Amino acid sequence: MRGHRLLVTGASGAGSTTLGRALATLRAVPHADVDDYLWLPTSPPYTHKRPVPDRLALMRALFVPRDAWVLSGTLRGWGDSVIAETDAVVFLTVDTTTRMERLLRREVVRYGETIEHGGSHAEAHRDFMEWAHGYEDTEVPGRRAKDERWLAGLGHPVLRLDSGRPLEELVTEVTGWLDGVAARGGRPS
Repeated sequence: MRGHRLLVTGASGAGSTTLGRALATLRAVPHADVDDYLWLPTSPPYTHKRPVPDRLALMRALFVPRDAWVLSGTLRGWGDSVIAETDAVVFLTVDTTTRMERLLRREVVRYGETIEHGGSHAEAHRDFMEWAHGYEDTEVPGRRAKDERWLAGLGHPVLRLDSGRPLEELVTEVTGWLDGVAARGGRPS
């Protein structure tokens, strides 16, 4: 990935941060998560979004100008100028049951008993889980359909992976794909 700028994206719980960190660590390049720029630091976290111009300015000041990096998360709808800086995109999918189980485990680690009925984060937890479950919604144009249209219009190579596979396999597949990028003069197949 040296010399590559990679976006790893997918639904919440698909594993984009986990894969992004692993890839960045393996190749010794910086990793950032979109949430670090999207959300203002608050307690509790993830309650107030940064204005789009501020997000983009912060990303340009701290991250985007580097020669190589891995960014995890989603920029659809607001981050086109950052997307223009990427060389390739990895789009992760996983079955809804696995994704929701991952999210529940993450929520328990972050908030503990406060997400249980009557807890101080119970309502926010319930709302988040309902929102996350709606990713695949087909009755109304869900976020998955929007992501698919967005990916099709990027003009960047996209590698699609099922993140239900072991992390080591995913890392191997992405690095092989990106190594092929360098062999072909900077463009993934």
